[in-house]
Parts: sequence; C-alpha cells; structure tokens
Amino acid sequence: MSHTQVRPPDLDASVRKVTSQTLREKKRTGQPISALTACDYPTAKIIDEVGIDLILVGDSLAMTVLGHETTLSLTVQEMLHHARAVRRGVHRAFLVVDMPYGSYHTSIADALRNALTFVKEGGAEAVKIEGGSRRAALVEELTAAEIPVVGHIGLTPQSVLRMGGYRVQGRTLIEIEELLADAAALEGAGAVALVLEGVPRELAQQITSTVQIPTIGIGAGPECDGQILVLHDAVQLTFDAPAKFVRCFADAGALLRDGIERYRDAVTRREFPADAESYHLPRQIAASLQAADMEVFTAS
Repeated sequence: MSHTQVRPPDLDASVRKVTSQTLREKKRTGQPISALTACDYPTAKIIDEVGIDLILVGDSLAMTVLGHETTLSLTVQEMLHHARAVRRGVHRAFLVVDMPYGSYHTSIADALRNALTFVKEGGAEAVKIEGGSRRAALVEELTAAEIPVVGHIGLTPQSVLRMGGYRVQGRTLIEIEELLADAAALEGAGAVALVLEGVPRELAQQITSTVQIPTIGIGAGPECDGQILVLHDAVQLTFDAPAKFVRCFADAGALLRDGIERYRDAVTRREFPADAESYHLPRQIAASLQAADMEVFTAS
C-alpha cells in the first residue's frame, strides 16, 4: 500500500475551518481577525455563516442574556448549557469558551477538570481565562493537557470587586510594566492568543508588536491583530448605555420591538391569523360533516 498522502482540495478561505494556527498565520501576514460573542444556536449559526473567525461563548451572557449585574454568578453548568447550543451552530469559526468565575480559581485540578468538561461536552476548541502572570502556571498545565488557552489581560470583568469597578487598565508606569510582563508570561506559558480589554491604544500596540501570538482587542485600539465585541452591544440589544469602545452596527432592539408591536396589534384587531395562514378540512370531509348537520365551515 502506498503511503503517499493525498492532499485534500484547497477550500475557499471563506469556508476553511479556522484553528489557532489560522489565527497565528493571520497575525504573521497582517490579516485582521474578526471575533464576536455568541450564546445560542441561531446567533452562532448566523455569525459562523457570515465568516467571523472566532466565536466566544463569553461569560458576558450572565448580563446580556440572564440579566445579572455582573458576570460573577455564572456557573459552569450554565456556561456548558450555552456552549453546547453554540457548538451546534458553528462549523467554521474557532470556538472559544470562557471559564466562568470560580471555575479555575480554587486549584489547578479543578480548573483542569472544568476545562476538560468544556472541551469534551461543550465542544470548545479553546478556553479563555482572565489574569496575567499569576495564571501562567495554570496555562502551562492546561496546554500540557492538550487544551488551548486564550489569555485575557487588562480590564478583567471577573476582577470587578478587586478593581472597584470597570476601569481602564495600564495608565500608569507600574501598570504598563505589569501588563507587558503579563503578556510575556502568558505567551511563554503556551497561550494561543491574548484578549486585551480596556487598555490604552498605545500599550495595546506595544504588546501586539512584542508577542508572537495574536492579540484580540476590545476597547484596546485598532492596532491589535483582531477585534471582538459582545454581540448584544454590537447590535444594540442591551438596555444600558454602551461603553466608549462599542460601535452599534445594527439596531436589533428596535427591530424586535417593532415586530412584536405589530404582532400584538394584528392579534388585537383579529387580523392574525388570516385564512391563508389557517388549515382546512378536505372538501369531502367538510361536505360529509355538513350533510350530517354538523356545524363546520366549508373548506375553501
């Protein structure tokens, strides 16, 4: 038997599966990486079909979907539930799942067990954890267990209690040095990418030019290798004023409200459902029932 490998046909870039190596190649060649969050099947399917490179099942769903004030209350089981739904809609994009608060803070053993659950049961192709140098040992362990890790530094929402709110990070010389060290530590530990959130543009640019792994910015300026937004922010499906770094690309909230109001009015005026939207008895059955003196409408 010949051992010559047959090379599969080259697929169009729009349908080729995105992997961590794809993201790294995009950084090398200067191609911007697009990323969005998703938390259910229909939005994940649309995002994937549009051609977004990276889909994150973000713990922001605790606020945007479940109505909590912070991300801290989200559980592993809740995140797993949403990850499974998203997985069913994703075929092309690189799928990353957030490790929720408390799922990797107690011990490396707990973190490894939870990360494996997201990979085996949730279909994650990588997990994301918040924190810099202090997470390096954990990143090494997860990487050794064949679990790709995306790091997250800067404004880390799971640290909201310690930070005293959502504040831009990296505005002092000490913070700048710490974030540069965090980026280097995570890269050295094996992280496949870095999310930079809420840091000055100049610092994000320096980190991006320093590390060899892709940087994904959110509130970190245009020089990052890619950009991510929370979907609900990007399509105006939230009820609070957006952060400075958010640009609204559609008004899904207004679209939904208008559609629901028109549905309500159609029902109230008895305009819905119309005859064309109703089922009818076969003519022969309707005629038989009429002959039997039963009150039915003649099928049209």
